[in-house]
Amino acid sequence: MTAITLNLEPVVTLTDEQFYELCMANKDVAMERSPIGELIIMPPVGGGSGSKEADYITDLNLWNRQAGRGVVFSSSTMFKLPGGGDRSPGAAWVSQERWDALSPEEKEQFPPICPDFVIELRSKSDRLGPLQAKMLEYLNSGLRLGWLINPQDQTVEIYRVGKEVEIVQLPATVSGEDVLTEFSLELS
Repeated sequence: MTAITLNLEPVVTLTDEQFYELCMANKDVAMERSPIGELIIMPPVGGGSGSKEADYITDLNLWNRQAGRGVVFSSSTMFKLPGGGDRSPGAAWVSQERWDALSPEEKEQFPPICPDFVIELRSKSDRLGPLQAKMLEYLNSGLRLGWLINPQDQTVEIYRVGKEVEIVQLPATVSGEDVLTEFSLELS
């Protein structure tokens, strides 16, 4: 089962508030919205992908608890990106300074901010092209560092501001570089 993309534009254009209300009324359905307003229904992931995603979030959160430099988010968190899309990365991190600049209301709904760092894990139901487009959407919205982990092709794609995408073969250890100083993740 792959993601289903619905073009609502010919019939209705959802405001930010309407999209939020739609998500709240359908909490059991994972949805995202593209910058051009397409509604994307995300399929659930299987146990293997869910377990790996949990490991990555745990490792990121353990590092963050030690470093105390920001806030870690799970795949259930929707971000309202400056470019117009509403996205839920597999794992995300926002610097404390940027997070603290948001109002309590902004923090409570879909935060209107692009994470500084994201991890996207390609599950067996994900097509690679849409995930790569999503990573570029993050970059265009202010992402500083992102990893697209692709177990099917045994690669990780590293996205950085102003640089070409770097593709590394698995197994590998990837670094948080200057965004997540002293954070590294072993990928097998």
